[in-house]
Amino acid sequence: MIETFLAELPNGITLSCRAFGPKSAPTLLFLHGFPEAAFVWDELIAALGSDYRCIAPNLRGYEHSSRPPEVEAYRAKHLMADLEALLKHQGVTQLEALIAHDWGGAVAWNMAVQRPQLMKRLIIINSPHPGTFLRELQTNPAQQASSAYMTFLCRPDAESLLRENDYARLWPFFSHDMGESGGPAWLTGAVKQQYREVWNLGLNGALNYYRASPLRPPTTEDQTVMSLQFPPEFVTVKLPTHVIWAEADIALPLVLIDGLEAFVPQLTLTRVPGASHWIVHERPALVEAEIRRALGRGAG
Repeated sequence: MIETFLAELPNGITLSCRAFGPKSAPTLLFLHGFPEAAFVWDELIAALGSDYRCIAPNLRGYEHSSRPPEVEAYRAKHLMADLEALLKHQGVTQLEALIAHDWGGAVAWNMAVQRPQLMKRLIIINSPHPGTFLRELQTNPAQQASSAYMTFLCRPDAESLLRENDYARLWPFFSHDMGESGGPAWLTGAVKQQYREVWNLGLNGALNYYRASPLRPPTTEDQTVMSLQFPPEFVTVKLPTHVIWAEADIALPLVLIDGLEAFVPQLTLTRVPGASHWIVHERPALVEAEIRRALGRGAG
């Protein structure tokens, strides 16, 4: 049975968490993306909980976690502070691995650079490294087009538009071509209800991740990304890092893993043909096997 608990942190934030596995075992921390929630990891944490203590928090802005209204509250430094405080709350000094997908990965890349002492290794699932993502947003019209949805999600009326007609604009996010009727096979009625229950609690906090980030495609009104530069020390991950990349991700194409080794010297990479951005739902057994393979390599 998966445990649920509320972690009340010293910074005033409460994180709603899901967990499985013995508290004495090495700890894995799982970070979800948009428009998901911690429940997406349930199958994986139940499987890996035979050998590890698995914790999957709902990030701030999601489910029953705190949802500050200010956009600034969703900058990376605050999200990292939440997770560091959560580890202390749980009595964890060092993670066996930080495992993350999508927006969770954006937080995880930063944590691996700025707080490497908190983890032995990093495991990323379809979440672009900030160095390659910035490069493509600045220079690649195809990536700019693939990321155009981010501009919509930053609109002040995005939450109300997404809520219309039982989230008619959100369900297509889960389809390969964003317009596929019926949705993918894994999106059963029961899974849709899990998502619906999370979304009914509010979407604005989740949307604030996009509003708070300068990494989004340039528009006529906002060219911020074009002047950004990342010094190497701000984006170089010195930890053993395993990246799992589903090749049929329409928002995050394969070009984002080109040159990744320049930012991640201890990189291993598994490419998964035919899998979409939602590989955690589509191929949980494969993802579990890849995580176990990464964990078995040692810490460096």
